[in-house]
Amino acid sequence: MIKIISDWLIPLIIFLIPLFGIIKKVEIYEVFVDGAKDGINIVIKIFPALLAMLVAIGVLRASGAFDLLAKVLMPITVKLGIPAEVLPLAIVRPLSGSGALGITTELIKSHGADSFISRLASVMYGSTETTFYVLAVYFSSVGIKKMRHSVIAGIFADIVAVLASVFYSRLFF
Repeated sequence: MIKIISDWLIPLIIFLIPLFGIIKKVEIYEVFVDGAKDGINIVIKIFPALLAMLVAIGVLRASGAFDLLAKVLMPITVKLGIPAEVLPLAIVRPLSGSGALGITTELIKSHGADSFISRLASVMYGSTETTFYVLAVYFSSVGIKKMRHSVIAGIFADIVAVLASVFYSRLFF
């Protein structure tokens, strides 16, 4: 039953939205075109922040700064019980979702899908957020310039998520 509902839910929503617009006597096509124009304007507005973030991530990865940071953090992470293999994931995830997905995929391939490292990486990937991506894209799209407290809250949330991932993975796996 759930399979049938999930197969038909999105097409049903796509059908119901224009139907609702017709009932409310909304000019559907014009509203859609106006929304698309606004979307393009938002993309143009956020592109510089997104480009700057992606370039910074590329520079940090190519320079070996992430590896250096992992080595510096190693004594702390060993005491917290965080395996060294997942440390790059914990560092990259707040910056890049696709980079973190690549690291997670590589950990699963190299350690096996049922290993503790792979399960921990999966839990960590699902529990953390691409904090800086969210700040760069969403905040710049609405013109927020002062994001100091949001950065601190986001990083704190990521640290808590990493620690909780390790704790619960050890507890359940």
